[in-house]
Amino acid sequence: MRHDEYASYDALGLAQLIRDGEVSATDVLQAAIARRQAVNKAINAVVESWDAEALDRASSADTTGVFGGVPFLIKDMDGKYAGHRSTNSSRSLVNYVPERSSELMNRFETAGLNIFGATNCPEFGIMGVSEPELRGPARNPWNLGHTPGGSSGGSAAAIAAGIVPMAHGGDGGGSLRIPASHCGLFGLKTTRGLIPLGPDEAEGWDGLVVRGVMSRTVRDTAAALDVTRGWEPGSPYAVPDGPASYLEAATRDPGRLRIAYSTRSLFGSKLSPDAVQAVDEAASLLQSLGHEVFEYDLPISADEGAKAYLTIVAANVAYTVRWTEEVTGRKPDPQDFERATWLLNQAGQVIPAVDLTAARAWGLLRAREFADLFGPTFDLHLTSTVAQPPVAIGELAPKPAEKAALSVLQRVGPPPVLRRLLDQLATDSLEATPQTQIYNMTGQPAMSVPMHITRAGLPMGVQIAAAFGDDARLLQVASQIEQAKPWVDGLPTTKQL
Repeated sequence: MRHDEYASYDALGLAQLIRDGEVSATDVLQAAIARRQAVNKAINAVVESWDAEALDRASSADTTGVFGGVPFLIKDMDGKYAGHRSTNSSRSLVNYVPERSSELMNRFETAGLNIFGATNCPEFGIMGVSEPELRGPARNPWNLGHTPGGSSGGSAAAIAAGIVPMAHGGDGGGSLRIPASHCGLFGLKTTRGLIPLGPDEAEGWDGLVVRGVMSRTVRDTAAALDVTRGWEPGSPYAVPDGPASYLEAATRDPGRLRIAYSTRSLFGSKLSPDAVQAVDEAASLLQSLGHEVFEYDLPISADEGAKAYLTIVAANVAYTVRWTEEVTGRKPDPQDFERATWLLNQAGQVIPAVDLTAARAWGLLRAREFADLFGPTFDLHLTSTVAQPPVAIGELAPKPAEKAALSVLQRVGPPPVLRRLLDQLATDSLEATPQTQIYNMTGQPAMSVPMHITRAGLPMGVQIAAAFGDDARLLQVASQIEQAKPWVDGLPTTKQL
């Protein structure tokens, strides 16, 4: 199967070809492997390859599932795949091999997806860029000098480059939506609790983390949601009943919706001109599709939100560092972690319990307030997905002086200094990507839809959010946008990298 043929189909399209007998699952997998071999040296998206066992599955497995025989890549974190190395891009876990799979991985396989590798990500998914010291930076297929985003950056780069039509990721603060925006893809963060996290995790980052996929087409994400959705025993969350099929629901007309929009930076200071233009383009398009569109800024404090978010992240990074000892038997050593990770670990260890409770309450109270806005005041809310176009590789890495300061803090790290530094991080670290975290904190569904190309030729998406449990409405609007302004033909899947 030639690459141009392979890249012209989405995941559902490839599965249909296999079911119809026009190609075999082996043919399709070999096309994916060939594409990875051709481009991965340039983009460093795939960091673990399991070709032999995937080829065995392709030659013998039942391919009648929704995605029967479709090649698939999983992120090197955000779930466990039994018997396969899972480093989380950390030196501390370089030899960690989980013994059993997450329920999500089981559901992927039940649907027929053929997992043949893992993708690059920042250490423990902390950063909005994918430049881990262990793996080296993943690069954006649109421009190799720029980031594909994070934390699911390797998955996004692999899709945009045409290795796979759909890939796994996770989102604790924008980690599906940011890479989707940076790579011109569709990315949906589902309602909290809609997709399982167990059995070895109760929740991620105090409820901030959800898992799912990014894809080239809306229908692939909708079909993936159908095969992965649903409560599991022991899950701490329940969600409102959704449609019988998200794939079928995505084809329905949502009717005339009230869509509010804002060009305000949610957890930062300002949006770039390109981000504002992306919102303006989306607002005009949605109005042309028959929706009522009007301006409305969400009533949140950027400083309070950023500090609450970073407090939760720091506390959970400290927990994760402690967890590495449980699974490796080795006491955490600063040399096994990146400086920024260790700093968050130190800060997380000195955060008072009352501060963590207050941070969680801040997000949950916003969820209460938003429940009185989404529905009574508007149906959906539109912003940019990110504040700035994809940054250059290394642009957000610590400078030499910052690395020296971090080294000193690793040795000393008095609690007041760490707390002040965490507050400063909250102010600075979210400037480029301040738009997504609020919906992790409220648990609402939010998606990034391709919308704008910058003068430098880099994609930027817009974020649209819905009420808790209203994922289907987002898919319906995404389908409208996809039909009115198709983005697949613009992807660099057939370019020579």
